[in-house]
Amino acid sequence: MRPGCGADASDRGQIAELLTLGKLVDRAREKGVQVMVEGPGHMPMDQIESNMRFMKKICHEAPLYVLGPLVTDSAPGYDHIVGAIGGTMAAIHGADFLCYVTPAEHLCLPNAHDVKEGVMASKIAAHSADIVNNINGSKQRDYTISKARRELDWDTIFKNALDPELAQKRKMESESSEEDHCTMCGNLCAVKNDQNI
Repeated sequence: MRPGCGADASDRGQIAELLTLGKLVDRAREKGVQVMVEGPGHMPMDQIESNMRFMKKICHEAPLYVLGPLVTDSAPGYDHIVGAIGGTMAAIHGADFLCYVTPAEHLCLPNAHDVKEGVMASKIAAHSADIVNNINGSKQRDYTISKARRELDWDTIFKNALDPELAQKRKMESESSEEDHCTMCGNLCAVKNDQNI
């Protein structure tokens, strides 16, 4: 069930398809077949919560898989970000699985860099929703990084980052690669100065 654009979200066609999916979930389960339901690909943010809850109800809590959903159609080249925004909202409100969206979506076939960008955006969306839903120690992971920032403990920050290689690479490329602060504030770093006091 995938509206092709935001204007199609929650229309009669989508709702009719959802009702059919609910019947198909019943038929599959009667035969002992596992089911996963695919959710919408495009949907304005204000419709995500109600759609996720309705889909879960109609499909009897079957695992729900969403592509995005993309919350705006106005950002070609940035659909990985648009999908991460919608994916976070969807996962907070019941989506069980997020499909990644690449920056190439709707434009061309993705290359390896596009795939990594899409996967990372989806990973960030899932982790952000996990924080809200208190799943898999996600709050503790963020707390660990927060504490490490306070202590300027770069190794712990890198170890707990969602993309440790990129975080370490960017730090090492910066003017502050050998310093105990980041390049943004330099020697005016509030954390560093607070520790010196």
